Amino acid sequence: MKRESKVSFYGFINVDKPSGIVSSTVVNKIKWLSGAPCGHMGTLDPLASGVLPVGIGNATRLFDYFLEKEKQYIAEFTFGVDSDTLDSTGTLVFGGAIPTETAINAVLPNLLGDIMQIPPKYSAKNVNGKRGYDLARAGIEFELQPKKVHIYDIECLGKVEEKADTFRFKIRCGGGTYIRSLARDIAAALGTKAVMSALRRTQSGVFNLNSAVPFSFLETDPTIEELEKYVIPTESVLPFERLVLEEKNAEKIFHGLPVSALNEKDGLYKLYQGDIFYGIAELKNGLAKAKTKLC
Repeated sequence: MKRESKVSFYGFINVDKPSGIVSSTVVNKIKWLSGAPCGHMGTLDPLASGVLPVGIGNATRLFDYFLEKEKQYIAEFTFGVDSDTLDSTGTLVFGGAIPTETAINAVLPNLLGDIMQIPPKYSAKNVNGKRGYDLARAGIEFELQPKKVHIYDIECLGKVEEKADTFRFKIRCGGGTYIRSLARDIAAALGTKAVMSALRRTQSGVFNLNSAVPFSFLETDPTIEELEKYVIPTESVLPFERLVLEEKNAEKIFHGLPVSALNEKDGLYKLYQGDIFYGIAELKNGLAKAKTKLC
């Protein structure tokens, strides 16, 4: 039975998703608890765990402002094995050399900066109106085009204890990066194969594990009041300054009119109606206009 919507708040709940469930399970749980529309920013594979920010209500309108946010991961790549999904959940085919840590460190600099990356076929990429994973599961042959992604840093943290073929990596990257594809590409540079065997997202933009709520808490069916304690206000996650308007123009902007602003630089700003966070405004050539309304 769906709860009646009782929320008087909108914002984000940063959830620590466990491995073994899909991201939509987390979203649907919060949607049921709050009775409000919800959505997540950046899906995590079922194998992966970690930071999954979920927007509640009008906060979902802010997703476009987070598309290029930096993400951080701790990943485990197992060498000498390949799979159709590029991770350990797929059909495994064993064969290939196990590189040394020295050899791995030698190729990592070649994967920094802007690189062209081919997404996994088992992904949500759209191919002529169909999802890649649906085509792959149906045995239909297709190719995905390389996409430019940005890798800020990759650090090999050494071998995983008691696993002679598995290494742990710390990765900082831009939005849209597939960590499974990095495992494939690092291995290819070493003349071997590899799959992603574990993944934990430790940061997604301003959201990190320190502010993450365990999914087990949501499974206790907390009350609205208990849930509200973990809601992060929308304005606190936006890296924009407050828009300063001339007093005579303060109300015009809320009626869709462009008005002059006291802020000098073009760009995006937080817009307030009195003390209430109204949404996002855009300033161009000295004129500001409401861009995204949240209240």
